[in-house]
Amino acid sequence: MLIISEDLKTTYMETAKVLKGSERRMFMARMVKALGRGGQTWAERELGWCRDTIRKGQRELENGPIPDNFAARGRQRTEKRLPKLLDDIRAVVDGQSQTDPTFQSQRLYTRLTAKAVRQQLIEQHGYTNEELPCEDAIRRRINALGYTLRPVRKSQPKKR
Repeated sequence: MLIISEDLKTTYMETAKVLKGSERRMFMARMVKALGRGGQTWAERELGWCRDTIRKGQRELENGPIPDNFAARGRQRTEKRLPKLLDDIRAVVDGQSQTDPTFQSQRLYTRLTAKAVRQQLIEQHGYTNEELPCEDAIRRRINALGYTLRPVRKSQPKKR
């Protein structure tokens, strides 16, 4: 095994940190290939590189780079899974909403809670409990549509 100076090790590690994705993996694979037999073990021990990453880089050197599709990861938005959900929420909430009584703003108030809206979506529009999002997500959709939950005012005693 070759003896590599600390400066060269630092250069290799910093170069690997700067590169991203398949370029980084292919750089690591080229370095290990240049080191020869036992290069993966040495790179793991001395440089802190993951052997699985090096192996993936070696496959990429042979077959070409594998694109990292970061945009396809994660959960889809509720509107994409249920395209009619916002229209159905609007239909439920419109019957129970009113404008600002002072006419000083464009706000729409509703007395329905998110739990009640969710329940009416299940009963009136045929959604199942499993396919609908949680109450918090429905509350955010109601607020995004411009509705504000109006608190029930407590009765105040008359002043003497």
